[in-house]
Amino acid sequence: MIEQHIAAYREEAGELLAELETSLLDLEETPDDKDLIARVFRAMHTIKGSGAMFGFDDIAAFTHEVETVFDMVRNGKMVVTKELLDLTLKSRDHISALLDASAGCGEADKEQGDAIIAGLQQLVPKAQTAKSPPETPAPPVAKAEPAETEQKTWRIRFQPNRELMLCGSNPIGLINELRGLGTCLVTAHFDQVPPLDTLVSEHCYLYWDIILTTSRGEEAIKDVFIFVEDDCRITIELIDDRKESEGESDYKKLGEILIERGDVSSDDLQTVLQQQKPLGELLVEKGVITQEKVQSALAEQQHVKQVRQERAAPESAASIRVPAERLDQLVNLVGEMVTVQARLTQVSNSRLDPIFISIAEEVERLTNELRDTALNIRMLPIGSAFSKFKRLVRDLSQELGKEIEMVTFGEDTEIDKTVIEKLNDPLVHIIRNSIDHGIEKPEKRLTAGKPRAGTIRLGAEHAGDSVLITIWDDGAGINRDTIRNKAIELNMISASADLTDQEIYSYIFAPGFSLAATITSVSGRGVGMDVVKRGIEGLRGTIVVESELGTGTTITLKIPLTLAIIESLLVKIGPSHFVLPLAAVEECVELSRADIQEAHGRNMAKVRGHLTPYICLRDQFAITGERPEIEQIVIVSVGGTRMGFVVDFVVGEHQTVIKPLGVLYQDVKGISGATILGDGSVALILSPGDLTKMAEKAELEQLGQREG
Repeated sequence: MIEQHIAAYREEAGELLAELETSLLDLEETPDDKDLIARVFRAMHTIKGSGAMFGFDDIAAFTHEVETVFDMVRNGKMVVTKELLDLTLKSRDHISALLDASAGCGEADKEQGDAIIAGLQQLVPKAQTAKSPPETPAPPVAKAEPAETEQKTWRIRFQPNRELMLCGSNPIGLINELRGLGTCLVTAHFDQVPPLDTLVSEHCYLYWDIILTTSRGEEAIKDVFIFVEDDCRITIELIDDRKESEGESDYKKLGEILIERGDVSSDDLQTVLQQQKPLGELLVEKGVITQEKVQSALAEQQHVKQVRQERAAPESAASIRVPAERLDQLVNLVGEMVTVQARLTQVSNSRLDPIFISIAEEVERLTNELRDTALNIRMLPIGSAFSKFKRLVRDLSQELGKEIEMVTFGEDTEIDKTVIEKLNDPLVHIIRNSIDHGIEKPEKRLTAGKPRAGTIRLGAEHAGDSVLITIWDDGAGINRDTIRNKAIELNMISASADLTDQEIYSYIFAPGFSLAATITSVSGRGVGMDVVKRGIEGLRGTIVVESELGTGTTITLKIPLTLAIIESLLVKIGPSHFVLPLAAVEECVELSRADIQEAHGRNMAKVRGHLTPYICLRDQFAITGERPEIEQIVIVSVGGTRMGFVVDFVVGEHQTVIKPLGVLYQDVKGISGATILGDGSVALILSPGDLTKMAEKAELEQLGQREG
């Protein structure tokens, strides 16, 4: 059980660290935002409290130091500075390293952690000195006396759910944390403890009343319970403010206290007091042995009333945490159901039974809804990935001596979580490239009449069943002549080659290609953009580069929404079926024997007055048999150009559940996967981009042989 809670803590801490980084970067832009400051403090407090609870003492001890500093910021005793944010971001990285080290992934640098704490502690006296009046520079100790006059007394009722300890929380630890805030008087109530034969040792049957005198405010008390607030009932009331009670010697009477706590009503109290006896005796005469049991019974009635009121109120939206593996398993099962449903539809259509066909259509409708729902569950806002790159831009611009602002849009655009995970590396390399090669240094930008600070825009928007991700910068742009000369130097093209801008820009993504004069920690080895190309092609996506020298560069990535189930076009060549992604298909036209003869041996077809090259897939895959009199050309868009694929027949649209080919066939060119059809046969999923490259390479080899 404890292992599950530890795993849950690691996952929660990872999310809190991501939120912490985003909040700190936002705080850099608006350092006076109290909500952001409170959000940073809460994240630190939760990481510390939960860490101590589950045995992560090193994380709790380190985080406590950072939390202490931000508590001063929250209380107005310090201001947010760049130095503080730099140290806090380093603290966030160190906590992440400690978290990884606890899972056996690497080791955390203790010296680095000590240096961060020392840096934070050095900031504290600076802040206190800045806040002190110039004419009376009092030391910190001198402020302790007026703080005593601000002490207040609070009444806290802490009623945990019985399952609280199953979540790994320890109520005694929370009460001890309250003791650290001031003077505490703690009373435990035992009236809800069941007989021993029904007692569950993991359950918590106690609840507590705490009287706390402290100079801290209500927020400090709430922060103690911040990570268990959904698992308990907490009531916090101010019962004595020294400022308002000066000169008063008497405190509230017993009856007033009981009414305030809700243990007795005003009517019941008046009825009892009419008997002219002390209240304690009358409570005993009512059949209750001790005063505590009376209070407990009335508190229980109040609790039931509160629960009924909550049931009558509209239920609030809730969410649950589900491991990613379960979602993947759900999508796999839905994929299998789609395959079975296709087989059911095929069989029902062959039997021509109206009732059978009606059932198959209903199953198809339900399967489609289930498929869409399952895929939507895996959809996440892409903003969760965008937020990571703000830190990258901040750190790298400082390292290179540049001033860069990052602007994002379309953060709410949803995309499959698997796609988001695989987009991280390509986007990192593109943004690093924009910072290093694109954005100029401030002096050069001013000379060119540009603002001192450069801008990188990162955004996303839906485009059919795909997402367009745009990375734009207002830097120096790409010099096509420089790229062309470098490609000629590397023997990638001939000096006489006539290439379009897109064809020239495509060499940026070639392995080993780099325009950097020297190798640095950022660039120069020619491997970054190659990673981008392979990563995007692995997602069945495309890359388009647009650039204007001196103005800037725009890189657009077109990525499918999901990698699990796609809409496709099913085609047939001889006895074999193949699948083409429907998103890439533009149209289908006929190819007759007469059209082939008019082309004079060239694989070109005239479509609406324009010549379109095509690839004969029967020849490509060496499929024997007689070709039909009229074949079909499926025209797709590949890298912004039109390319045709000749097949025997176009069967129609098909829901394709993608299956990997396995280790033995994962390097087969032109094939990106496979799917199972309704009759149980296997159809290969074609990769239009790979097939086009294979055809171009084969044609170049043939030309070389002829010239030789």
